Parts: sequence; structure tokens; C-alpha cells
Amino acid sequence: MPRMTDWAQVRDSGYEVPTDRPLDVLVAELVAMLRSPDPVVRDRQAYFTLATWIERGVLSTGQLRALGDEMVARFADSEVQARTFAPLVLDAIVTAGVFEPSWVPPFERWYVAEADLRGYDEKLGWLHAVAHGADLLGTLGLHSAVEPVQMLRLGIGRLLTPTEYALKDLEDDRLGYALAATLTRTDLNDEDVTGWLDPALRALSNPPVEGIRPEVTNTIRTLRALYVLADHGVRVRDRITVIPRRDQVKTKLVDVLRVVTPYYF
Repeated sequence: MPRMTDWAQVRDSGYEVPTDRPLDVLVAELVAMLRSPDPVVRDRQAYFTLATWIERGVLSTGQLRALGDEMVARFADSEVQARTFAPLVLDAIVTAGVFEPSWVPPFERWYVAEADLRGYDEKLGWLHAVAHGADLLGTLGLHSAVEPVQMLRLGIGRLLTPTEYALKDLEDDRLGYALAATLTRTDLNDEDVTGWLDPALRALSNPPVEGIRPEVTNTIRTLRALYVLADHGVRVRDRITVIPRRDQVKTKLVDVLRVVTPYYF
């Protein structure tokens, strides 16, 4: 049986890189652990170790690119925890400066289609598909090689996809932040900053007679969070940034929200 690294000890040592085994072997072990149903193994050991090493520049560009490819493949994994931790690792990789355009379409397909939207599970721990995907969405939304309106449309598409799960673990705030960060891009034109909200305006204008659907509630809460950030500014890369066309954004958000909450405005 192959020898395993004592990852709890690695964590306790401040995530120092073990010197008794090749780095590729260590990374492969961590990647395998990211599928674990044990939240301690997956989250506190595998993810935090990888994220720390990526931030510290431990992995080479080639290793980061290979790791990114592995994470993209995880979007089709049969295990929900494997799927939902893939965007977190990709987020760290892109933040570190390694990006492949081929990573974006699989992420988009997964983010809209993911059916398991649980935030926290008593056995599996944090799953957080919407929140983890939002983190990557926001990072891609700020990346110069990605069309920002593409990420805005992805965000509203995720929100409006029918679901039986009402978000409750601050996923709406995470996605609202990602959308606000994307809206700070200066290459968005007048149509770009508001047109992506048209599907929400149409959806909220035609509520089902049997009551408010979870996806409608999710959309309303996320757009409220976005309004606050548009009004007060967005912290991007440790600086408070004002959305360039924030008045247009706020006006359109009011138009959308007024459909279901006319008493607010």
C-alpha cells in the first residue's frame, strides 16, 4: 500500500511543503483527497493546502495548468463534493495568473446545470455550489480575457434555473458580490450593464399562481445584495471601487425588483 503524507501535520506546520516526496506526487494525493466525503480531509486538508501552495507560488505554471485541466474534468464528476470544490481550486489558479479559455465553457455548463444546491450538509460539510461557483465567476468576470457580459448572463442564468432549493447560507451575497465585481469592468457599455437583467424582469413579471418559486426568491435576494454594492461600492483587490455606470444599474435593479416588491420603492 503506498505511503500517505500526514496532511494534518502539514496543516499544523503552516502548510510547509514536505521534502520527502516529489511535488507532483503530493499534488496528486491532494487532488484525490478533494473527492473525499470527509469534510476535514477535503476542505481543511486538501483544499487549504492546495490553495496555500498556489498562493505562495509553490506550483509551476505547467503544474497549475495541469491542475486546472483536472479541475475542469471534475465538473462532470459523479460526486457532488468533487464538482463543487473544483471552482474553488480553479479560482485560486486563475488568481495566481494562469488561465486557459478552454476552462470557461465547462464551468458555465456546470454552473447553470448543477442540481444540488445545498450549502452545508451534516455529513459532507460545505458543498456550496452556488457560492463556490460565484467566486470563480467573479474572478473570471474581472479577467481581461473573458467577456464580462458573459459572466453577468451566467450569473442570472444560474439564479433563474428552476430549483427546489432556496438559498440560505449566504450564497446570494457571494453571487451578488461576483456580479458587482464584474460590473466594475470599464469595457462594459450601456446595454451590457443592464441588458443581462432582462431575463429576470421577464421571469419576475410572470409569477406562477401556485406561489413564489425558490429560484424567484433566490433571484430577488441576490439582486438586493447587488443593489447595496452598486450603491456603496465594491471591494475589489483590497480597494473600494465604484461601478462606473452604477446609476443605470441601480435604476434597472429597481425596475426588476419593483415587479414583486412595489412597496419598497
